[in-house]
Amino acid sequence: MPVPLYEAKAEFFRMLGHPVRIRVLELLQDGPKPVRDLLAAIEVEPSNLSQQLAVLRRSGIVTATRTGSTVVYALAGGDVAELLAAARRILAVLLADRQDLLDELRAAETAR
Repeated sequence: MPVPLYEAKAEFFRMLGHPVRIRVLELLQDGPKPVRDLLAAIEVEPSNLSQQLAVLRRSGIVTATRTGSTVVYALAGGDVAELLAAARRILAVLLADRQDLLDELRAAETAR
């Protein structure tokens, strides 16, 4: 029995639902990176990064290439960068709305 599209989408977003995975994807937008560079930028335990990279690799959203002892990761396609940009735009709108509410609350406190 095939998985409904909405369930496949939900699973995709669950796969993205970890801060380390999001940070890896953000870093890889600038081009392929060896694991040592990812570790330096993210500052997590190597085992944690390894687990998160494995999730991204299994999902097909990143690729890994080994040259000697160096493993280099890259985004599997440009759509990931577009998705992250869309998320930034959505968050900017949501946070702007919250800032308006916060400004309103502060103004009400000042008026007391």
